[in-house]
Amino acid sequence: MASDEEGTQLFPLNTSRRNSTNNFGTNGSSGIFGESDSLLRKNRSYNRWSPTEEGVTLAWSDVSVFVQSRKKGRIVCKRIINGVTGAVKAGSLVALMGASGAGKSTLMSTLAYRNTGDASVEGDILVNGRPIGSYMKYLSGFMHQEDIFIGSLTVLEHMNIMARLKLDRKTTKQERDAKIYQLLKSLGLTKCLHTKIGRNGDNKVLSGGEKRRLAFATELLTDPSILFCDEPTTGLDSYSAQKIVAMMNMMASSGKTILCTIHQPSSDIFSTFSQLILVAEGRIAFTGSAASALEFFEKVGYKCPSSYNPADFFIKTLATTPGFEENCKQSIKRICDHFAVSDYNKEVDVVVQYEFHMGRAAESNIYKVRTNFNELFFWQKLFWLTYRWFLDLWRNPNIQIARITQRIAIAVMVGLCYFGTKLTTQVGIQNVEGAIFLIVTENTFTPMYAIVNEFPQKYPLFLREYKAGLYSSAIYFLSRILAMLPGLIIEPVLFVITVYWLSGLRATTYAFLMTSLAGILTLNAAAACGVFFSNAFDSVPSAIAYLVPFDYLLMVTSGMFIKLSTLPQVISWTKYLSWLMYSTELISIVQWDGIKNITCDVSDQDIPCLTAGSQVLEKYSFSAANLLRDLWSMVFLCIVFHSLGFMCLWLKTRKK
Repeated sequence: MASDEEGTQLFPLNTSRRNSTNNFGTNGSSGIFGESDSLLRKNRSYNRWSPTEEGVTLAWSDVSVFVQSRKKGRIVCKRIINGVTGAVKAGSLVALMGASGAGKSTLMSTLAYRNTGDASVEGDILVNGRPIGSYMKYLSGFMHQEDIFIGSLTVLEHMNIMARLKLDRKTTKQERDAKIYQLLKSLGLTKCLHTKIGRNGDNKVLSGGEKRRLAFATELLTDPSILFCDEPTTGLDSYSAQKIVAMMNMMASSGKTILCTIHQPSSDIFSTFSQLILVAEGRIAFTGSAASALEFFEKVGYKCPSSYNPADFFIKTLATTPGFEENCKQSIKRICDHFAVSDYNKEVDVVVQYEFHMGRAAESNIYKVRTNFNELFFWQKLFWLTYRWFLDLWRNPNIQIARITQRIAIAVMVGLCYFGTKLTTQVGIQNVEGAIFLIVTENTFTPMYAIVNEFPQKYPLFLREYKAGLYSSAIYFLSRILAMLPGLIIEPVLFVITVYWLSGLRATTYAFLMTSLAGILTLNAAAACGVFFSNAFDSVPSAIAYLVPFDYLLMVTSGMFIKLSTLPQVISWTKYLSWLMYSTELISIVQWDGIKNITCDVSDQDIPCLTAGSQVLEKYSFSAANLLRDLWSMVFLCIVFHSLGFMCLWLKTRKK
């Protein structure tokens, strides 16, 4: 029996299964986490659906999966999975294998009810006789091939937050801590409790194997009855891979149902699986034990050499060799056809027919979603997600410090350029309006383009947790906005404070506070616009491509480059979309309203001379009566852009 770095015993690679005579696994209900697990099992309310004590059996009949794609403007429907039938019984550790592009990941996602929005499924899939549905996200765990975490969090912080989101809200702190500790101990991660998961620039982070084990621990928090794992050993060293498979083996021995795709496993790891499902060209090439698979392939004419790893042999036999595609496809078709009429397939059909018969015979009230599971309230989920984003921002101070330093440096340069400006001169008019324009644009373009890249970075993590049923898209969206809100207030205030007093703008408390408020609203409107564009398009380059011409429209209608009253009617309406216009007008009003002593320092009567602030406002088609309109219009634009951003996120999520 192996042991980890802390002396904790690991799970043995038990190849002698209790049901060695049955290709489809074993039943059981005992725990795998010792006394702490027994404590948690006293209150089973954290399971959202209670399967039978015998565990979960998954059966599917004549399942096909079609994926739509666009080619040259036409919608093309491609069949990825072609009428497959099979079953996985409780207590089975099943390897779903095949060459690249065979369809194994698509099949597993279909069985887990986690297909993308562009995939359509035909056929029947039953879980303990019940048609598959959205309840699968509560009943099952899904370990993805790629580990996606908030890298700035520590292992313990990540597990605490995920436990809050996954477990019943009435779970006590003692139960929650016991489950977290026992899981981390079982996977050899207790020495990493306060280690950051990992991001660029960190000195001490988790290794690849430790991240995979942490992903396991995250999925096991809810004690899922069925676990799907997509390439759980890819990229790991032999020790880490063996530890993960040993964990899965022990879970299966305790009655769990585990299905995983796996690529090129070692002989020791391959021998651990109780059942093998081989997929080729979207069809089932074999289902059963590894020994039966070798026997079947030999009967078809493909004998595995005694010194050869069976896993490599199966994948090589079912792979398509470049240059010999047609011959390989014919060979694969022959193997699949032979299996379809073989006794091995008849054994599978017996199990499948039994499950479908029991499903039809069972009363509808036998299988129901548990009603005693208490999810976190909306505001509780919002709190924990916002807290997680705050932690991430707090753990990345270099980015925040760099942004604030940059803003202050630009503010100093702008302020020095307009240093000593006097409002009551003709030159002062141009200088003040120039300073106002720079205040508005600096609080628009820099934050807007920074935000455009923000949502796409975290979208894969959101999509994964959303599909797992942890929270809604509305909670995610609000949490991101709330986490960004302090920065959206602090940055414009610091910028305005620096520019305002250096450039010599109107020295009254009212004018300063209103200018600061205008700066805050300007930056928030720009950020909301950035949120909208980042969620409206599938990629950052596409978003920026459409955002750039919109920016030019904003600048043209700001009132600084053209007299707004002279805009052609065909585009004059666009000024109402420009928060630059509202902000420029608002700040101009507080700077010029009431000013009546502007001097004329030229003697030429042909040169226009503005002697009052009202004349300055009139020059730019501004009006002092629009102050409140400008304030509320920027608030309204913030709400509209955020609403549009959320709608785009929601629609994008539904498609995925």
